[in-house]
Amino acid sequence: MLAKIAKTIKTVREKTPLVQAITNYVTINDCANILLCFGASPAMCEAKAEVEDFAGLISALYINIGTLAEEQKEAAILAARKASALNKPIILDPVACGAIPRKMDVIKELLEVARISVIKGNIGEIKFLAGCAGKVRGVDSVDDGQGAVEACMLLARQYNTVVAATGETDIITDGERTCLIHNGTPMLTLITGAGCMAGALTAAAAGVTEDRFTSSAAAILAMGLAGEMAANSLEKALPGTFRMRLFDYLYNLTEDDILKGGKIACL
Repeated sequence: MLAKIAKTIKTVREKTPLVQAITNYVTINDCANILLCFGASPAMCEAKAEVEDFAGLISALYINIGTLAEEQKEAAILAARKASALNKPIILDPVACGAIPRKMDVIKELLEVARISVIKGNIGEIKFLAGCAGKVRGVDSVDDGQGAVEACMLLARQYNTVVAATGETDIITDGERTCLIHNGTPMLTLITGAGCMAGALTAAAAGVTEDRFTSSAAAILAMGLAGEMAANSLEKALPGTFRMRLFDYLYNLTEDDILKGGKIACL
């Protein structure tokens, strides 16, 4: 599995997929920069008048509903419908879906109008979507992860999609295949946008292969491993320095790093 992950990341860097990100305003710059470090090309195109035409150019669409203004919501639905019609992968990040009821209405509409390739969220959000009472506080998960694998598999089968749930242990499943990723660091919880950046990377990897299970595992493992390496390089746990080094270590991530440092278990 690690060899497949390394190959997927190499393909991202060779193909430079164009990722359209309709994402939250708190972390839009972080998402753009992490995509560049990964080898992808970011496009933060979210104007209603532009998204449908732009869908024909993209490799993948990333929709993050963290700060969902009305025009952004309308743009996301238009973009998703068009991207789905063009068979472009769509990654949905259901930020704070368990805390704000309006977000569930938007998620339901997106699932109705488009084929969602990957649902990427924290474990609390994923459990909530699966109807398993996930615990969230705003955009953060405070869920203990109990029953998380079963919830992820249930959601994946319900919508015939890949589910990527991030937490102390990350879970990737398509309802049949499941893997657990043990890379990462608590430092990722001390900066804004770690989950959003992981979602953007998931879109980039989905844009270069039809195997969305492997591509999702590649993106999540790359983010966790780069974070782990960045944290280990610090003499003191300084969030600002960590954030800067996260970008650097992802940019310099090699096949050898993945093969030696990747911690993944297939169930």
